[in-house]
Amino acid sequence: MTPSDMGKLLLMIGISIALLGLVLMLAGKLHIPWLGNLPGDLSFRSKNFSFYFPITTCLLVSIVLSVIIWIIGRK
Repeated sequence: MTPSDMGKLLLMIGISIALLGLVLMLAGKLHIPWLGNLPGDLSFRSKNFSFYFPITTCLLVSIVLSVIIWIIGRK
């Protein structure tokens, strides 16, 4: 991989991360009800402790990003 190709790859990854951050920022304002509340997201609450781990949401974001990177890589 040449330095030019590496630079293009890093630029595309950076743009993808920035777009994902923008989507997540807007998701809070647009009140997308399914984001973070999918079946399979773990949430435990007790009197003095709460734990939240969005497993399903993480898997969905991972699949979407993998498809985007795969499409970019094919070009």
